[in-house]
Amino acid sequence: MNICVFSSSSNAIADVYVNEAIDLARLIGQSGFCLINGGSNVGTMDVITREAGISGAKTIGIIPEKLRDFNLASAHAHEIIVSGDMMDRKFKMRELSDAFIALAGGFGTLEEILEVITLKQLSYHNKAVVFINTNGFYDDLFRQFEKSYEEKFAKESYRRLYFVAENSLEAMNYIRDYQPEELVNKWFEVPRH
Repeated sequence: MNICVFSSSSNAIADVYVNEAIDLARLIGQSGFCLINGGSNVGTMDVITREAGISGAKTIGIIPEKLRDFNLASAHAHEIIVSGDMMDRKFKMRELSDAFIALAGGFGTLEEILEVITLKQLSYHNKAVVFINTNGFYDDLFRQFEKSYEEKFAKESYRRLYFVAENSLEAMNYIRDYQPEELVNKWFEVPRH
């Protein structure tokens, strides 16, 4: 199984987030799975690449040409795929992956995980999508989700598009047991011609 992990490129984050990345990396490696990620040599992106490889995972990093040219490609990845730009990078990550996990991260992580949720909502894929909510990192985002449900910007059934895990073990157990279900129509009401 190929597991895509979206995570931070910051080297300034607290140890609690780094330790979660290490836990997840080790679980992916011990399971004999392949790690797909952004292929960078900074932040938890590089930590998870290094630790997953040490633990037995094959690791594939996908990095845009521009970032590679800034010398940001991880030396720990077994394979680096260079994409033309960020859109190509995300497409390749989605294409190669069987499941998606978001660790704590910044704007890029948010954009990546929200895109895979949106594409699942629109039936472009039916793969597992998981947030690992380390230290309550995503609590405010989930409150925003609740506002969307309450005010009918999103259907209640969309709660099933993603899973919120407290830690890496819970996330990996969810992915192992994941059974795709038939996705519901996105729209509350479809216009008739």
